Amino acid sequence: MRLSLIPLLVGFWLTFTVAANPANAVSLIRDADIEHSLDQLAAPVLRAAGLNPNNVRILIVNDSGLNAFVINGNAIFINSGLLQRMTTAAQLQSVIAHEAAHIANGHLSRRLTNLRHSNSAAGFGIALALAVALASDDANAAGAVAAGAAGSAQRQFFSHTRAEESAADQSAVRFMLRAGVDPRAAIEVLEIFRGQEALSVSRQDPYARTHPLTSDRLRALRGLIAANPGSAEPNPNADFWFARAQGKLSAFVQNPGWTLRRVRGDDSAIATMRRAVAYHRQADSNRAIREMQSLLQAHPNDAFWHELFGQILLESRQAGPAVQSYRNAVSLNGNEPLILGGYGRALLALDTSDSNTLAVRSLERARSLDGQSASILRDLGQAYARTGQPGLASLATAERYALQGRVNDAALHATRAADRLPRGSAPWQRAQDVLSAAQQ
Repeated sequence: MRLSLIPLLVGFWLTFTVAANPANAVSLIRDADIEHSLDQLAAPVLRAAGLNPNNVRILIVNDSGLNAFVINGNAIFINSGLLQRMTTAAQLQSVIAHEAAHIANGHLSRRLTNLRHSNSAAGFGIALALAVALASDDANAAGAVAAGAAGSAQRQFFSHTRAEESAADQSAVRFMLRAGVDPRAAIEVLEIFRGQEALSVSRQDPYARTHPLTSDRLRALRGLIAANPGSAEPNPNADFWFARAQGKLSAFVQNPGWTLRRVRGDDSAIATMRRAVAYHRQADSNRAIREMQSLLQAHPNDAFWHELFGQILLESRQAGPAVQSYRNAVSLNGNEPLILGGYGRALLALDTSDSNTLAVRSLERARSLDGQSASILRDLGQAYARTGQPGLASLATAERYALQGRVNDAALHATRAADRLPRGSAPWQRAQDVLSAAQQ
């Protein structure tokens, strides 16, 4: 993987490897709090684009490069490097608006003809692996997922034409105006990439390869925005969600000392959360716990901060209190799959007959709400194994490997699952789906 993950981060980083070669592995950063914050930022823009916010997720790719892309109409992917580079909520919303335009304008349809299973576990993993590999111009990673494209066609699979980019720019400005977002942020984002096309391919950021940027395009965008300036008033709610998402991400990926210097003297809720994460990463659990207790005393109804407290306790080897904290989070938001997944993981840490049974229930619910979380599937497989359900354990393992782009391993475990499960049952059919997608 591109980032060496220390053990303390296991709960935050739900590793999602999608390249068979470890040197080329890519992962998603799955965190309920960050994804919820991004959903709040995206919702008005997606509605303005005529898309249902409940059907389009914003997911973070663990990559320091500056890129954003779509692989189908159900998710917009943003690199962690790009999220950290943004300085305002409007800039991030302009990126979301641009990618939403590619979905709304139908720019993806011709690229997805060979990805009929892109909504299944295996299809999603293969599609994501291909998208990331091609955006990074990594031929080895692209070959590792065997998605059926080759040569120059492969490199163009997720690239947009200049005509598409121009159309997406125009649509994005309309979406931003409808959503009350200052469209000038779109120019600020493009200025970040200005000059990239003059570099050699190996030195370009992925965004410049998948989103052609020309002087004519930038000039046209400036003219369009000058004619439609919109409102320049900042949105306090958007600013809060942006600061929360970016603050938590940076607290986990930046050096803890860097974080602590930037929140010194700041008693805001977001700063307190960032301090707790920084102390946790320094293995100073006492300070981390005190910060979280202070935060929750002021904000007792925030499910995501109860979840973070549960993570800190669990990774500090305090399984009992962690279960209680996760239980509090579930009571406040019982439909958030990553919170349910964390609760299941904490129950597994107790490792009693009752806790393992409860873990199965929580993790099954989490999987039903989000079947594309490798970490949930990993823990669910373990829970099934502990409760004497080997067929279901093999199925969960097969789906996890499918998500990771490990096609051969997925097929092996799907075959084992199919042999152990009642023929024609819903789990047996899911095993067949994995086998079918793996053979594409």
